[in-house]
Formats: sequence, structure tokens, C-alpha cells
Amino acid sequence: MNRTLFAMLLAFSIAISFSSHAAEKAPVKRTSASDEVYLAPNSPQFANLKVEPVIEITAPATEALNGKITFDENYTARISSPVLGRAVSIRAQIGDTVKAGQVLMIMDSPELGSALADARKADADLQLKRKAFERTNLLLGGGVIARKDQESSQADLSQAEAEAQRADARLKSLGAQRSGNQSYILRAPITGVVVDRQVNPSSEVRPDATTPLFTITNPDHLWASIDLPELDLGKIFKGQHLSIQVDAYPDEVFSGTVESIGVMVDPTTRRVTVRCSLQSKGKLKPEMYARITPLNSKNIKVIRLPNTALITEGLYNYVFAEVSPGHFKKRRISLSSQERDFVTVKNGLSVGEQVITTGAILMNSELAVSK
Repeated sequence: MNRTLFAMLLAFSIAISFSSHAAEKAPVKRTSASDEVYLAPNSPQFANLKVEPVIEITAPATEALNGKITFDENYTARISSPVLGRAVSIRAQIGDTVKAGQVLMIMDSPELGSALADARKADADLQLKRKAFERTNLLLGGGVIARKDQESSQADLSQAEAEAQRADARLKSLGAQRSGNQSYILRAPITGVVVDRQVNPSSEVRPDATTPLFTITNPDHLWASIDLPELDLGKIFKGQHLSIQVDAYPDEVFSGTVESIGVMVDPTTRRVTVRCSLQSKGKLKPEMYARITPLNSKNIKVIRLPNTALITEGLYNYVFAEVSPGHFKKRRISLSSQERDFVTVKNGLSVGEQVITTGAILMNSELAVSK
């Protein structure tokens, strides 16, 4: 009898201990309400959740428009050679930071050699014609020659001076000196980064080439370009603020401003090119595709959430709002608009409230299991 009683007490104690231990380890606990979930402080579900405050932004004037990041042409130089020749030495590679006046390439140019020879010949002819004119002045003063001979010598001198000036202007445009040789030095006109190079050692270089030899730009200065549909033209104006997003940084919004609007509509696409300045924060790169949203000029504010925060059930949308640490309540909200990555909320949330922005589907599954 005593042994039987002891066994029953032991079994009852083990059952109570196991039940208590399981309750401590249970990651999810159902509350009295069917739309609330409580996560224990040590719940592994926290590793898959991201809880963020509700933020407010300026209301968009239109849906997000397709665009791309481009070079700021005010800080970009596309460099070609003004003379025919052959590349001998390449001094700059793609990605190099160069300063204004730095050597990019050295090339052998018989055309430059010819220009130097013409300049030296013009100098020699000018000196000869100047001496001849001085002699005719002396002879005219002594009555040895007629005035027409002196005038002819003066015309020859003027012609020689003009030819010397032409040769000098040609060398100046090439950045060459009369004392140099036919090695032409191509230099960077601005400070920036080499983003493209279309020449290799021993390549023939032509001044009429369709592509530049080097492209240099300042990466801190970029533009965003929008192909604006004709129907949205009335919603865009110069100086308008923009929000810009790219796939490389999906959770980050960049600011921009409309700088200019095209003066004509493309007859094929029925779109207008809009150029915008932007703050790249050192992250954006030319040729990135972007989603550009013009903002409302009246500074109307709306609540924005990432799409990952939404739970859609039939015609309604829900989010999980944090009541207290680890305690979440499923709440129905109404949307103003929905885009690729974000939605704007009409009602159901207030600025500063904490909601689950990543892992909402997981939380909804936990809620369904607990019911």
C-alpha cells in the first residue's frame, strides 16, 4: 500500500515538473484574444522577426516612375585625340583616380611631327622676311630701290607673320611646344575617376573616332533620368522633390530634385525626359535602374510600410503591432496605395507605433496554430 502511494506521488510530481518545464520553454503562448500572440523572451522566433517604428513620409504625387542613374555631364569629360597616331603607353586604367593635367596616354603622331615642322618652317620664314624688310627700308632710304619694292617686302613679311600665327595656334590647340617631338601626350582635363577606356597599346588612334578614348567623371555628382509618360507631365515641375530607390539598397531611400524637363515629347514612346539631381551618399552608380517617386508639393504626410509587413486575407490587410515587448496584436489597416516594395496606409496605424516588418507571415502562422 505504501509502495503504491509512493509511486502515485512520484508520477504526479514528474507530471507537474514536465508541465512547468514545457510552459517555460514554449516559444508561443496564446492569449485570451484570438488576434494576439505572446512570444517568450527566449523564443527562437525573434531571430526571424524585425520590429520597426511606423514612419511618415511626404505623400507621392504619382506612382513610382522608371528611371536610371546617369553621369552628371557637368562633371564628366569624354576625351578623344585631336591628332592621328598610334598609342605607345597607357598611363591610366579604369577605376583610377586622376587629377586635371595628369598624363593618360602617350602616342606617336606623325601628324604632330608635321605640325611641328610647319611651325619651325614658319618661324624660319618669318625671320627671313623680317630681315628682308629691314634691308628694303634701308635701300629705300638711300634711294636705291623704288617704293613698290619696299611695299612688296612688307606684304611678304605680313604673310609670314600670319603663317607663323596659324602654326602657333595649331600647336597651342594640341598642347604642344615647338621644342617638342612627335610624341603626343593626352592629359586629363578634369579631376575624377576613369570609368571607361577604349584604347590599348599599339592601337591606332583617330580624331574622328565615334567613341572617346577615356571617360572621366566625378562619382560624387550624379543625375537621375526619368522617361516621364505624357499623361503625368502635369504632375512634375522644376524644383520638385523626389524619393529614389534602387534594387541594390531596397531598404534605403535617396533624395533628389527635378532640375529640368524636356521641351518635347518623343513621338515614338510618348514620353518626356526629365533630369534630376540626387544625393547618392557615395552608393549609387551610373546605369543603375531606379524607381523614382515625385513627392506632393503640398507637403502632405502619409504613413509608409514595406510590403513585407502586410498580411492580406481576402479583401483586407493586416499588420502585427507590438503591444508590449513580445506581445503582438493583429490589426486591420486600410491602404492608400501599393507599389512594388512599399504601401502607404490610410488608417489603422499611428506614427511611432512598433510593427513587425519582417516575419509577419511567420507570426500569422503561429497565430493560426494557437487558435
